[in-house]
Amino acid sequence: MESRIYRIIELWILFVFVPVSFFWNYPVQLKVGLGVIGFMYVLFLMKKAGILRFVKPEKKFWKLFFVETSIKLLLIAIITSGYVYYVAPNKLFYIVLRQPILWVMILFVYSFFSVWPQEILYRTFFFERYRSLLGRKWVVIFINGLVFSLAHVFLRSVLVLVLTFFGGILFAYTYYTKKSTLLVSIEHAIYGNWLFTVGMGEMLAFPS
Repeated sequence: MESRIYRIIELWILFVFVPVSFFWNYPVQLKVGLGVIGFMYVLFLMKKAGILRFVKPEKKFWKLFFVETSIKLLLIAIITSGYVYYVAPNKLFYIVLRQPILWVMILFVYSFFSVWPQEILYRTFFFERYRSLLGRKWVVIFINGLVFSLAHVFLRSVLVLVLTFFGGILFAYTYYTKKSTLLVSIEHAIYGNWLFTVGMGEMLAFPS
């Protein structure tokens, strides 16, 4: 087991320094290289720790998970629908009505090639690696929401930073209580795909 100081430095490099550096202008190839190296390093540590494996969620979590997620989705749907209607009414469900094929493609690509890697890194690895380091439940959850928001700083959008911070809190709480990468990935995909569906794609840098 690496020392406490080593893990603190590692946390700062992987979850603060590298993501924040993407905000600045330097060669894209270097940014991609840093991202790939960082992710490979994380996978190596997960493999070494024996946590790079599929774990089926306990049966008792499924019903509660879908009830909680449905309630949160309803609240998110009401708030975001009202927001889009007020800010850009012409965008409300635009992609579903005008470009349904693109909509389906984005749902698939986002769910499997964006959400899953994010949850492996920001929930599974983060919690298994740093939970004991950071201490109390809500401290870990808050910091996780913060670093998840920082991961999106390169998009240069205050709206994205706010949404990903609160989204990170929700996902962190789900992982902390359910300890399931699959469940938190499903939740992440549901909320993210809804935001795209309701018409917030351009606001959140989705293709349109």
